[in-house]
Amino acid sequence: MSTAVGALAAAAALAVGCGGCTVRAADGEGRSPVRVELPSRTPSQPPQDAKPSAPAPPAAPEVLWSRGDSGRDVRELQARLREVAWLFDGPTGTYDDLTERAVKGFQRKRGLPQTGRTDTVTWKRLLGMTREPGKWDLYLMGGQPAAAPDPRCLTGRVLCIDKTSRTLRWMVDGRTLSTVAVRFGAQYTPTREGVFQVYWKSRHHHSTLYDSPMPYAMFFSGGQAVHFSSDFAARGYAGASHGCVNVRDEGAIAGLFAQVRNGDKVVVSW
Repeated sequence: MSTAVGALAAAAALAVGCGGCTVRAADGEGRSPVRVELPSRTPSQPPQDAKPSAPAPPAAPEVLWSRGDSGRDVRELQARLREVAWLFDGPTGTYDDLTERAVKGFQRKRGLPQTGRTDTVTWKRLLGMTREPGKWDLYLMGGQPAAAPDPRCLTGRVLCIDKTSRTLRWMVDGRTLSTVAVRFGAQYTPTREGVFQVYWKSRHHHSTLYDSPMPYAMFFSGGQAVHFSSDFAARGYAGASHGCVNVRDEGAIAGLFAQVRNGDKVVVSW
């Protein structure tokens, strides 16, 4: 027994030197080899007083829209900023300096980084404070796409007016030369529908019935005319006319007034 014990001890000593070796008993009696496995050495542990590495800083929130962007999403952003009284113009669909300033103000009030860019954190906060805007909230000041022209507009010189898309196309022989946003009469003073003709143009017209200016007026049905409206320019679709077709863009209606002639067709449709 002492010989065997001695052999094992010698084998263990040899194994320590070789990191795990196969050895044979020294007595040569044909015993099976003895395999001694020792655990591999592990890397030394860092000193107990070593400071742990600093955690990585959180990723910056993704920027959704910023100055110079445009489109329907920017219109929605602007409409929602209007709801919380941070923006008073538009929506225009273009992320301009006024929009950037409004976003900065919104961010400052809520303790967010004042970048002026709409990131995911800013947008989530704004969504939680506002309702989804409707179509005419998005196009309060115009800019909406025009509907396809009424078939009656496809020949001749025509003021093609569509109540559904709230647009007026100036068309010549089926080709659209310009498009402007328009609004119409209120519930009890609706704009008439049908096919008419321009019968009188009055550059500096003033309504005696309503005591209000009607510049660039082009009359087509009784007292109803296409004309510039300063109220439309200021309030958008929040107001209405007494039956006339209001245009908010004074430069556009001035150009239109110069081109339209008495006798040109006017089509008003849904």
